[in-house]
Amino acid sequence: MAVYENGNGSVFANDAKINLQRVPNLSDFFPDLPKYPNPLNENKYFHPSKGFFATETQFVAKSVTIDVSNPNPPNQKYFMLAGPREKVVFKSEDVKAAIVTCGGLCPGLNTVIRELVNGLWHQYGVRQISGVLAGYRGFYSSDTVYLDPKVVDSWHKVGGTMLDTSRGGMDLKKIVNSIEDRGYNVLFIIGGDGTLRGAHGIFEEIKRRGLKVSVACIPKTVDNDVAVIDRSFGFQTAVEAAQAAINAAHVEAESTPNGVGLVKLMGRSAGHIALHATLSSRDVDCVLIPEVPFFLKGPGGLLEFLDQRLAENGHCVIVVAEGAGQDLMPKSGDGAKDDSGNLLFQDIGYWLSGQLKKHRNENHPGKVFAVKYIDPTYMVRAVPSNATDTLYCTLLAHSACHGAMAGYTGFVAGPVNGTYCYVPLEQVAYNQHLVNVNHQKWAWVKSLTNQPEFVKPDSLP
Repeated sequence: MAVYENGNGSVFANDAKINLQRVPNLSDFFPDLPKYPNPLNENKYFHPSKGFFATETQFVAKSVTIDVSNPNPPNQKYFMLAGPREKVVFKSEDVKAAIVTCGGLCPGLNTVIRELVNGLWHQYGVRQISGVLAGYRGFYSSDTVYLDPKVVDSWHKVGGTMLDTSRGGMDLKKIVNSIEDRGYNVLFIIGGDGTLRGAHGIFEEIKRRGLKVSVACIPKTVDNDVAVIDRSFGFQTAVEAAQAAINAAHVEAESTPNGVGLVKLMGRSAGHIALHATLSSRDVDCVLIPEVPFFLKGPGGLLEFLDQRLAENGHCVIVVAEGAGQDLMPKSGDGAKDDSGNLLFQDIGYWLSGQLKKHRNENHPGKVFAVKYIDPTYMVRAVPSNATDTLYCTLLAHSACHGAMAGYTGFVAGPVNGTYCYVPLEQVAYNQHLVNVNHQKWAWVKSLTNQPEFVKPDSLP
């Protein structure tokens, strides 16, 4: 079989184009970079055998579903298999690693930090590990903290991040100056889309300066809107935590004549938490997500649906993602943004609660009615990771360690179709994973809630 590369990551085998998504390696920029046997060969807790180490020819398909009439579609991508390599580019004693967490909180942050430290320490013999405090600005505005397995031993049991976090602070020159001055050569960045865009800038500036530094990223967002990978860590914990709010809303609604329980969940651009929390609950009558527009007044609107459901059941539970319905609310400000560059949203839950009350007072005067509005945002994202997410965080962290020690850089570690891969950083940093409303999952939601599409008729203003 004739195999050749065209220079942009795509490989041709005979006449079939195989779109391999390679990630950079330090040896690409330093051709004479020495390589060393992987320390795992000498680790008494590991007994590498045939097939233990991943190779450069192992890739994972983005889609596992194929149409046999077109088994190799042009949009099919293949990502590098994650895992330890036979050779590494760093000697253990030469590694100086830094770990930083940025952006909002997410269940599992401390677990990821803990397992990065344990993976570097126990598997690769690294002894110089620093925690950068309070996000990107910590590189140039504060001291770091020394990390070892004893320091991080119980971190996985608490929520939040023991390294502190913040939004913004992305001063590229100061950050890379600090990396260079402090001698870091392995950098682990944990954060969401804004953080990853910053990480891509750091990677490019490191490359421009000719520094031998590996930049490894672990994507973090409780919204689960990370592109390419199967899911973000902490998401399952967040869905589980959201159940308590939905249960409370249901109890409140059911205990009041014509009671409405309204729950706002996280999800600026993607309604994954709201969707999955609804699927895992049998108490939700309507779920509103950013990907599906809705309207309030008139035939087929949300308010008509509410009246019908109250007439049928005597109560109603509505789940709304924070990014839903932003087009319905009066505009205020001039596109103000937070420190991460995200547009500041108005509170859809508070606004919707007011609209529901106004509608009932105007159209059903004298009837008992109550809206119980619950916003569990910070409760959902501040809890420790559950068992499933803790396991997931461990495997993510160890995959990142293996990739960084092997010299890969500018990559994101994460599972694709259940198999851990290395994904080019820019593919994750500049894309989003939104709810596919054409997928069966959205149909499943509607089969549970029996809600309409809320498509506004052309005859309505």
